[in-house]
Amino acid sequence: MTVGLMWHSLGSGNLGVGALTESNIAIVRGVAEELGLRVRFIVLGTSDATIPELATELAAAGHALEVRRIRVYRKDFRDAVRACDLVLDIGEGDSWADIYGMQRFRFHWLSKNIVRSLGKPLILSPQTIGPFDGALARWLACQVMRRCTRIFARDNLSSDCLRELGMTANVDEAIDVAFRLPFARPAREAGDGKVRVGINVSGLLFNGGYTGNNQFGLSIDYAATMRELLRQLTARPEVEVHLVSHVIEPHMPVEDDVTAARQLATEFPGVIVAPVFKRPSEAKTYISGMDFFTGARMHACIAAFSSGVPVVPIAYSRKFNGLFGTLGYSVLADGKKMKDAELVSLVMQSLDRRDAIRPQVVAGVAQALQRLKAYEGALRSQLSATR
Repeated sequence: MTVGLMWHSLGSGNLGVGALTESNIAIVRGVAEELGLRVRFIVLGTSDATIPELATELAAAGHALEVRRIRVYRKDFRDAVRACDLVLDIGEGDSWADIYGMQRFRFHWLSKNIVRSLGKPLILSPQTIGPFDGALARWLACQVMRRCTRIFARDNLSSDCLRELGMTANVDEAIDVAFRLPFARPAREAGDGKVRVGINVSGLLFNGGYTGNNQFGLSIDYAATMRELLRQLTARPEVEVHLVSHVIEPHMPVEDDVTAARQLATEFPGVIVAPVFKRPSEAKTYISGMDFFTGARMHACIAAFSSGVPVVPIAYSRKFNGLFGTLGYSVLADGKKMKDAELVSLVMQSLDRRDAIRPQVVAGVAQALQRLKAYEGALRSQLSATR
């Protein structure tokens, strides 16, 4: 079988996009192996970079991996789609909307129509859907979604958006596929007595967004809040703070988590700056070794949550509220409603209550894995039908 993974990426500096890709590959691989199938994966995204270790792992199991940069107006994109038995479109997680501008929307809309025009089954993998604020975008979104084989929202707010658009046929609600991102929990020295606290500092929020003037409309002074949080954490002798980057863009300092982490490490010399990870599963493995976690990159928080680590996500968009709210997880810091001191207090109190919070995490993970079964079932049916 040849499965196209459209609007996925293995070369993005945003490990969240990579986490979606690695996870979707793991899910498809698991279903295919149940059916006795070998899969040729063609990743069609904004980068043609790959992860050699992943390609080697897949090859050892009899599968294959190709990565191509998506250029929707070119013949090579159509040739790649023609080679596929099935196309899964994950919309880079949250790009199937018009909030990022009509140019990006047009690329995503056109690519979907091309897949269907070539007669290939198209499943929208679990993702944030909407909002579509413009009337034209709403009409075009409905036009192409009616042509999709199946549509999976990853949270209840996305499901609400689909219902408001009148989209009810072939629609289901699952959860983020990154709950299936593989990892290996690191061994830990016994009796070191330290409480390991991981913090993901978003370089983009730290710098005020691309515009530098609170582009995302936060109610907090994000940089000041992170500094106050670090001040309080480093004052506790039992706490070991780890700054964990999840967007690695050295050529774009405004977006780069590593640059922000290193700057803060000079201000708070006792903190540990985590390694620069080569792939999302490495980041999840590291995060799984924490006792507590907080951060503003959603997939860093999902890595913590899905590996059983009590976490306080710091929300700056509805995708946080939608995803964690869908799982009934109430420990959320809303960066668009709270004040600085309120948010810091919530994180510190949650750290002290981490053992009481952990059952919520365990229950949420179980619910997430159950929700993904509907998606796996759809893949099983489609792969069986086209084998």
